[in-house]
Amino acid sequence: MGRGRRFKKLYLSKIYTFTCGKKSLFNDEHSQIGSVGFSRVVLVNEPADKFENSSENNNNNNYADNVVCSTKYTVANFLPKSLFEQFRRVANFFFLVTGVLSFTKLAPYTAVSAILPLIVVITATMVKEGIEDMRRKKQDIEVNNRMVEMLKGSGTFERTEWKNLKVGNIVKVEKDEFFPADLLLLSSSYEDAVCYVETMNLDGETNLKLKQGLEITSSLHEYDFSDFKAYIKCEDPNANLYSFVGSMEFKEQVHALSPQQLLLRDSKLRNTDYIFGAVIFTGHDTKVIQNSISPPSKRSKIERKMDKVIYVLFFILFLMSFVGSVFFGITTKEDLKNNVMKRWYLRPDDSTIFFDPKRAPAAAFFHCLTALMLYSFFIPISLYVSIEVVKVLQSIFINQDINMYHEETDKPAHAVTSNLNEELGQVHTILSDKTGTLTCNSMEFIKCSIAGVAYGRGVTEVEKAMNRRNGLEFDDIMNSPDRKAPIKGFNFTDERIMDGNWVNEPHANVIRNFFRLLAICHTAIPEVDEDTGKVSYEAESPDEAAFVIAAKEVGFEFYKRTQTSLSIFELDPVSQQKVKRTYTLLNVLEFNSTRKRMSVIVKDEKGRILLLCKGADSVMFERLANNGREFEENTLEHVHEYADAGLRTLILAFRELDEQGYKEFDAKFTEAKNSISEERETMIEEVSDNIERNMVLLGATAIEDKLQHGVPNCIDKLSQAGIKIWVLTGDKMETAINIGLLREGMKQIIVHLDTPEIRSLEKGGDKTAISRASRDSIKHQLSQGAEQLTAASGTSEQAFALIIDGKSLTYALEDDMKNSFLDLATSCASIICCRVSPKQKALVTRLVKFRTGKTTLGIGDGANDVGMLQEADIGIGISGVEGMQAVMSSDVAIAQFCYLERLLLVHGHWCYRRISSMICYFFYKNITFGFTLFLFEVHASFSGEPAYNDWFLSLYNVFFSSLPVIALGVFDQDVSARYCLRFPMLYREGVENILFSWRPIISWMVNGFISSIIIFFFCSKAMEIQAFDKGGRTAGRDILGATMYTCVVWVVNLQMALAISYFTLIQHVLIWGSIVIWYVFLLAYGAMASSFSGNAYQVFAETLASTPSYWLLVFFVVITTLVPYFTFSALQMRFFPMYHEIVQWLRHKGKTNDPEFCAMVRQSSLRPTTVGSTARRAAKTNSLSLRGSTTDHR
Repeated sequence: MGRGRRFKKLYLSKIYTFTCGKKSLFNDEHSQIGSVGFSRVVLVNEPADKFENSSENNNNNNYADNVVCSTKYTVANFLPKSLFEQFRRVANFFFLVTGVLSFTKLAPYTAVSAILPLIVVITATMVKEGIEDMRRKKQDIEVNNRMVEMLKGSGTFERTEWKNLKVGNIVKVEKDEFFPADLLLLSSSYEDAVCYVETMNLDGETNLKLKQGLEITSSLHEYDFSDFKAYIKCEDPNANLYSFVGSMEFKEQVHALSPQQLLLRDSKLRNTDYIFGAVIFTGHDTKVIQNSISPPSKRSKIERKMDKVIYVLFFILFLMSFVGSVFFGITTKEDLKNNVMKRWYLRPDDSTIFFDPKRAPAAAFFHCLTALMLYSFFIPISLYVSIEVVKVLQSIFINQDINMYHEETDKPAHAVTSNLNEELGQVHTILSDKTGTLTCNSMEFIKCSIAGVAYGRGVTEVEKAMNRRNGLEFDDIMNSPDRKAPIKGFNFTDERIMDGNWVNEPHANVIRNFFRLLAICHTAIPEVDEDTGKVSYEAESPDEAAFVIAAKEVGFEFYKRTQTSLSIFELDPVSQQKVKRTYTLLNVLEFNSTRKRMSVIVKDEKGRILLLCKGADSVMFERLANNGREFEENTLEHVHEYADAGLRTLILAFRELDEQGYKEFDAKFTEAKNSISEERETMIEEVSDNIERNMVLLGATAIEDKLQHGVPNCIDKLSQAGIKIWVLTGDKMETAINIGLLREGMKQIIVHLDTPEIRSLEKGGDKTAISRASRDSIKHQLSQGAEQLTAASGTSEQAFALIIDGKSLTYALEDDMKNSFLDLATSCASIICCRVSPKQKALVTRLVKFRTGKTTLGIGDGANDVGMLQEADIGIGISGVEGMQAVMSSDVAIAQFCYLERLLLVHGHWCYRRISSMICYFFYKNITFGFTLFLFEVHASFSGEPAYNDWFLSLYNVFFSSLPVIALGVFDQDVSARYCLRFPMLYREGVENILFSWRPIISWMVNGFISSIIIFFFCSKAMEIQAFDKGGRTAGRDILGATMYTCVVWVVNLQMALAISYFTLIQHVLIWGSIVIWYVFLLAYGAMASSFSGNAYQVFAETLASTPSYWLLVFFVVITTLVPYFTFSALQMRFFPMYHEIVQWLRHKGKTNDPEFCAMVRQSSLRPTTVGSTARRAAKTNSLSLRGSTTDHR
């Protein structure tokens, strides 16, 4: 109480006339209590045995505890589940089988060399998964161990962890604390049991919601709860955030419960010192958790396609093994024909089953198994572990990118999981929350129109982005040296208004009434710091707070509210002094989405009764009196200008009421409020509608729904990159334009259920008829939208925006309509789903993901976005100031939406290209190596003997070829970050999957076969007959194998050098180092005892190193093998360049600063369905050109 708040004992029931109910009454919904879906029984502050003789079988101990878990694994299931994750990869499963077979006599190599690489791969991956899940576990522990005061058996409140709460407990939650479970509000620090709740983590809205407990419990204080007992029946756990049906038996009376009494977990208590509540739903039964889904096991599309490629390699592997075995069986059968031994060295007359001519089919079968193990080097076992290493290193670069570090909150980007790095480069659709994700959760009063004159010299974010795009200069008044310190909610500057200068304006009286209205027409509550005398405001919405602050800064300071009055200090035009004015508060006619306006009726000190109203232009202009439209034309023009600048506008008007007229209104209004019929809301609206007419226009306000820094430019770049953006928000429809999603000439298709027919049925209360009519209406509207698109299909420049609310979306997502809805949505440039629930966000995301087959990205900042983030292919959590639920369930966390531009266009593009190139190169190098084994088998009549030494086979993928490809995956860049951002079209390579489609994959595989064939035949033919050295010795398997292996190592590493676009010192070291390591290994391994080194004993030191033909052959074979790739690459870049090659050419030719060339390249990024400031500018230019041509024609 140090701040001396003066509103603690304030009754709010007279202020919030619409929301605070009277006596609790049952309605039709409550008749369902006790039936299926409505069977929950809660014994509040009562031991379960009290009701053991009750007919109810439920007790509080049967319900879920309050522990929440977002982890993928538990201690019990980590090993089996993680092993399943690893061995569902077909390559790992294959190597498991071959590893087991390597312990048999069929193996062409030792068991250790086969099983050790698999163990290393699986262990490394499991350790990585475990570490990532442990981070989630720590975050869960932090949430579960938050503290709250709970009523103990002694009758006192003591602090305990959230995880200890049980259904039926009574808790005390203090200001600015989160609710630990779904609570039934009993009483609060206000005498009529009201409290303010912020639900941003649930529905994304920052405006405060008013909740009120039952009158019967409103007087309970802390010392009263030791004897408090109650018996509650209510609905079962469900995901609907906006409904609650139940009843409470207290003092032998039954009272109906409604959503007005329910406080949801993860919402926050605001502007209220404390509340007392009974726990109704805990843990995974709470509505916010019911709206989330289990953490899925996500795999990238590239990884899934990689599995398909490996299936192809398996097919080739089995085909080679089968064909070889058939030939082997035929040859073996003919080995002993008429007692003549063809392959006498195999002793077919005294052979084991593996070479027995009498059992040739069995020999062929066993040879097939041997061949499968031998050719298994076709399958890159180190591919998965190399990708894991690369992804971890890529994640480190993402985490350490200084350009994605938010200094204000000290939060860098954080890749929570590294599994999906390459998916960041393939995003086709972004599904974004609005409040807190695109916006800063703050509104700023920036401009206004009063008496037909525009005031305010501020520049909005949208205007700044447009000016930068157009290359125009503008005076930034906000950053001028004379500018005062910034004030939250107030970004207005105009010397004609500020510092009392408004009194000199021609319409000073209108200006005074304008700001007086802003100071009075609201439901905000002032907080006065008694030490400094400064006033701050708690408001239901940030725009309402901005209005009150604006009035205060101009000279109309609202400082006190009582149950029946408002007091302000206002500047007196005559004395130029602040004087105190007190207005008697008679009525508040609240804002809602149907009325689109708010009014207060007050009596001033002169006894005049004034109706002060502010609302949307769509409903306000029609309510003006004929003599109150003096400034209508100019005001309307200004409103359109403000909308173009991305501002939210409200029209201000007033009316002076006569005493008799007001008394008649008040009688009808009181009667309507006290009505207990289903027509109550309709009656209130009709009475309000009648009084809110014949008003006099004062002007319009322009509020900037403050976007996060860089959002318009970010959306512009993402749109140019070919990414579609959907906005899924729990907020209202307004202000889509200010985030760059609507532009000039764009037609809006609005799907809603706010029709006279539906409203009429809702009054009747027939739910079946309402449902049927709603379904038919949505189906008809979707069909009409499709017809509009079809009719405009011939107009290349026409773009559409689809806007749909949550109520309509419920029907649009039904099985018989969801395809029509998606077809319509995907044909539109902008899609805005408003007033959607968290469950609907997840369902829409799932629909887009599965029906389009494209990569989806969900981005949000609150608990209401968790389902969407988990359902999307990639979930991006905004690590904002309120809550960490989104971050905990995300794949990547960033501090600001604008960082998405760099995350996708730079890191996403690089990661996609690196991983794609890396995988293709892996297939190439393994085919180049593995196919030489097959060719040698053919050459040796499928003897089952490998061309290379056992450890040559095992270490090829470990030391001699894998390290350079890891460097490729971590460091390679086709273009720099600057060019990635400058030419967003580069990103389309990922969206269109150009680099990892079947064409490049097969091209690399064919390149591998060609390389293998050249290496084998050139080496084998060069050594076939003639002497190999001066001693006249011919080449045996040891010399041929070592020579071919040397050529393979040289070729695959130099091939890597040709494929790299951006060399670093590390890549040079690893490429040339891999070749050097091969020679060092050959020397060291050959120097070991022959019993260990086998046919590699001294093969290099005594034979190869001293033989010139060896060096000449290696040089010739390597150059010849690389020629096909080099030729193909040169021809492709010359005649069929890809996006990145075009930009590389621009950079090479020094054309990157040439406006003509750059404009030509960028123009390919713009399409009629593109949104953002660039597309808006292009559309406006096209529109003006069209008008000009039409004028010329006339």
